[in-house]
Amino acid sequence: MNTRRQVFYVYVLYCTKDSGWYIGYTTDLKHRLSQHAKGIVPSTKNRIPVTLIHYEYFISMSDAKAREKFLKSGFGREQLRQILKNTMSAFIVDCL
Repeated sequence: MNTRRQVFYVYVLYCTKDSGWYIGYTTDLKHRLSQHAKGIVPSTKNRIPVTLIHYEYFISMSDAKAREKFLKSGFGREQLRQILKNTMSAFIVDCL
């Protein structure tokens, strides 16, 4: 009997082309990242290359969707900027 739980991910991609972020939700992070990299996802196909800079893991779909919605809000994006300020500083320096 397989008792493995479904998991849910909220993730943040850094889009090098426009120096912006993409915030998404998925149940299969590896597969979804592959789709982004191949240009299959309409929201990022013109923004590749993209790099995963943050993800969060949930066992509740409603919690994951709520977190994604929050991170897409103004306050949520500001929270992300604060949490990832060192990551972004290092990432931007590495891209130069």
